[in-house]
Amino acid sequence: MAWATEPAGQPDVRFEEARALLAQVPDRLPPMPRALIPVVLASQTGSNAGVPRFAEESRRAAAVLILIYPDATGAACVVLTERSAGEHRHAGQISLPGGAIDDGDASVEAAALREAHEEVGLDASADGLQVHGVLPEVDVRVSGFMVHPVIAFADHEPALKPDGYEVASILAAPLAAFLPEAPIEIVTAERDGYRLRYGGYCVGDHLVWGATAGILGRLGAYLGSVRSSPEA
Repeated sequence: MAWATEPAGQPDVRFEEARALLAQVPDRLPPMPRALIPVVLASQTGSNAGVPRFAEESRRAAAVLILIYPDATGAACVVLTERSAGEHRHAGQISLPGGAIDDGDASVEAAALREAHEEVGLDASADGLQVHGVLPEVDVRVSGFMVHPVIAFADHEPALKPDGYEVASILAAPLAAFLPEAPIEIVTAERDGYRLRYGGYCVGDHLVWGATAGILGRLGAYLGSVRSSPEA
């Protein structure tokens, strides 16, 4: 697993602290930082095609796994994947393990664990995973999914291996990289035929943007708020 160091000057989030703060998974989250929201820019010809929108009936439910575990120092880390290049959905992007919920999945949690097993070889039983619950669903209209983020904890670094088909590599991102005070890098790039300006979190040599950044940014905003609360 590739490791990503904390941003310079950023305080870490201790694993036990994160587990305590998320012992009860919140049913509401703060909004994502506005800097993360992609803005469609006019093309060089001056046209602006906008962003595709899927009809309500065409959208599917999906589940992603936010797997948190301690590194060697006890800091909380999150498992991220680098999607394989080529014709795959979200090729080359940094994502959370996950995918569409199948009819055979017993629950949202079961779907997230199944997808993580398929993509990165996660053995939930062997790695002693504790599923804490499901965060509020995320409407990812540009891809046609309603995404359900599942929170889980492992007491040690799980034994993972990318499948080599959907996932090229696995990253260990410090949870602190998504706190409110974490830096957000603004970039302009062509994505799926659109010229976009958007923000993302730097994780090592990678940029976490889009729905994954939004999910983790909202979780980071929640953790930041409860950490600063007098009752925390």
